[in-house]
Amino acid sequence: MGSLSRIGARTLALACAAGILSTGSAAVAVAAPSTTAEIIIIDGYTQTVKESSGTAVLCPTNQVLLGRSHSGDENGSTTYYCGLILIDGQQVRVGAPTWSASQRESNSFFAAPGDHVLVGRQHSGDENGSTRYATATMSAWGRTVELTSYRWSPSQKESSSYSKAGDYEVMVGRQHTGDENGQTQYQYARIVD
Repeated sequence: MGSLSRIGARTLALACAAGILSTGSAAVAVAAPSTTAEIIIIDGYTQTVKESSGTAVLCPTNQVLLGRSHSGDENGSTTYYCGLILIDGQQVRVGAPTWSASQRESNSFFAAPGDHVLVGRQHSGDENGSTRYATATMSAWGRTVELTSYRWSPSQKESSSYSKAGDYEVMVGRQHTGDENGQTQYQYARIVD
């Protein structure tokens, strides 16, 4: 049997990845132009919870956080957007999550350690309640997936916020001040092949 062409291999990898996901998927980014590896990020699992409920949200196995949105006060809804990453057709493996210590939401700042990505978050109560984050490492082809080009999103009002990673990016941090009328920012980093 002959070998698959690069395009055939990519199509097969996308079809396999689509079968893995429990929700509809769409490719977010294809073939990073500045690298030799083909990096594909596919929208995956999405979960919406009541912000104040204390529900711990974790992306499914081998998915990472790509974005978050929130509407209203602490009784409003928060939606988490996870995704799956392929590098040269191989699904990136995401390590076991490690939870951070809790911190007061109204003056919170969290940035994952180097080459770690956010995979979950938990919040209880209002702005005086506690928030914690889950992080993990990523690997492909037997090596750690590295991150570069760390950046913070512009500030936005928490009660009507939406932010999602750009091309070839994953979410690695978040900061918030005040109540639902306070400002929120997200930190993203770019995947290195």
